[in-house]
Amino acid sequence: MQHRRRDGYSDGHSYRAHETLVRFARLQPALWRLLLGLVLVAAVSFAMTAALQVTVAGLFPGAWLQGLADGSTPGAMLVLLGSFAFLSLGVAMAARLFHQRGFATVTGHLKPLIWQFARVSLYLMGLSVLIMLLPPYSMGPPMTPNLPVWTWLGILPLSVAAVLVQTGSEEILFRGYIQQALAARFSSPLIWLLGPSALFALGHYLPAEAGENALLITIWAGLFGVLMADLTARAGTLGPAIAVHFFNNVTALLLFASPTSLNGLALYLIPFEMADVQALRPWMAVDFALMLVSWLTARLAIRR
Repeated sequence: MQHRRRDGYSDGHSYRAHETLVRFARLQPALWRLLLGLVLVAAVSFAMTAALQVTVAGLFPGAWLQGLADGSTPGAMLVLLGSFAFLSLGVAMAARLFHQRGFATVTGHLKPLIWQFARVSLYLMGLSVLIMLLPPYSMGPPMTPNLPVWTWLGILPLSVAAVLVQTGSEEILFRGYIQQALAARFSSPLIWLLGPSALFALGHYLPAEAGENALLITIWAGLFGVLMADLTARAGTLGPAIAVHFFNNVTALLLFASPTSLNGLALYLIPFEMADVQALRPWMAVDFALMLVSWLTARLAIRR
């Protein structure tokens, strides 16, 4: 028998904090509003990204422009990651036009968001230190140096800011806008946990780059989306999900990137292509384990 708390919720009601976000979405819960909102987000992001690239190309012509297709140069990666801010702009416009709600109602109140982000980040830093203290295990050939150390350090503040923009904007769209709109319309957590996560996973399906590994990477992204949705529902802000996503992408984009693409800001490159089945799959097993441990660490950090 479940124990009933004094506040009226049972101890098993883990997602009661989610209502602080969803209650604003309930004012305009029709699904057509969400669909129109997503069209607007896509249009704003596409148009503004194209305008940014044309503007930057005019101001700073050079060979780095060739890297815009795959993020293979530092300048191209900063532009690509920075352009994710237009997703947040599109969400802000869609929330106002189609749902009559402010941007802060999508992200959660700023003060608890920052506090939760900082607390989860502190816990994740502790986890990172603990992992570095573990005995080294060989996973194949050594990493390949990419950027010179001093170059990497010199642009690191911009790189970190760009990754924060990218991860924050993705969380605002998937775990914020879409998740809340579905939760306002459907009471079952299965719908608003799995729906946005499936869309997030589809965005990571890249068979041209990953070959036979594409489906496994897509499953990884889908599970990651579910865990970030769970964190958001438990926290009542996007802060914890942004923190976990940020730490994950700092590792994957700034420290140890793929030689296939999106490696312009990385200190090292992993010594195999994304499509290399034999080499990548042991690393994917490690990635799955780290994802689960990071999620559990974030849950511990926000536990009241």
